[in-house]
Amino acid sequence: MTQDARDRQTTDIVLYGGKGGVGKTTCAAAHALALSTDEPDTKTLVVSTDPAHSLGDSFERELSGDPEPVTDSLDAVEVDPESGQDAYRRVVEALAAEFREAGLRLADDDLERLFEAGLVPGGDEVAALEYIARYADAEYDHVVFDTAPTGHTLRLLDLPEVLGETLGVAGEVQQRVQRTARAAKSMVFGPAAYWGSRDEDDEVASLRERVDAVGELLRDPTRTSFRVVLTPERMAIAETERLVSRLGDAAVPVDSLVVNRIFENEADCPCDRCRRDAERHAERLREIDDRFDLPVRRVPQLPDEAQGLDALSTLGPPLTES
Repeated sequence: MTQDARDRQTTDIVLYGGKGGVGKTTCAAAHALALSTDEPDTKTLVVSTDPAHSLGDSFERELSGDPEPVTDSLDAVEVDPESGQDAYRRVVEALAAEFREAGLRLADDDLERLFEAGLVPGGDEVAALEYIARYADAEYDHVVFDTAPTGHTLRLLDLPEVLGETLGVAGEVQQRVQRTARAAKSMVFGPAAYWGSRDEDDEVASLRERVDAVGELLRDPTRTSFRVVLTPERMAIAETERLVSRLGDAAVPVDSLVVNRIFENEADCPCDRCRRDAERHAERLREIDDRFDLPVRRVPQLPDEAQGLDALSTLGPPLTES
């Protein structure tokens, strides 16, 4: 491991977001591959939190909910959406156990209805939070996240606050039930009612701590940066403007814009289509420079699909340069 990596002792986080179809997955994969190539003595992980996973397609291999090796210094993982539901189910089951211990009957059917009610919103987003919490301080030096399209990403940013409030209420209910149960037991057993108290992890408090930690991490410019991916097209530029504004409101640090699939008429093809596409993209790039006060990273359009390590390696340099 390099001296810089040893001194850092924390994981650098980069999140790629933006409109659907602009190439977030390709850029995240290319960035992660470039990091692992430029710093072979460090360890990099790329994570897809998009429910419609395509990260495995980018690397041309099967991925799962656990890190799979891509190269010696690069792993990749596709978020299992069930992990978000599992986290919520553990909270519901923990509350149900408290109710039962207090003498309040809660049938299995009632428990299932409580789970299906979805008091904790956004199963996919909860899963994304769980993976961010899991790998933020893991053995990796760099973690690159390929996030879901803009709407999902905005819900992800809102979720720590929303979920924190929900879990706060759940925790208060839990504490009241515990106090009631202990008071009732003490009337019968006296001080012995407090012996042998439950020592297993408190699922409500544990999930709330993880959610709070991720919320802080997403807003920590010393560890986290967010990159908005767009194509040089009007609709993508307009949506990017809204996303950048929303990220600013949420105090999430935006590192740069990544303009993907730029057509450059390098062969100076005289055909009308090539000349027209190159001129249009050049005009859109000028518009992007004028409308945003952010660094702009330019990623060219490849002649073929950006799949496989060779293709991805050609896109990496503009994503890792300072």
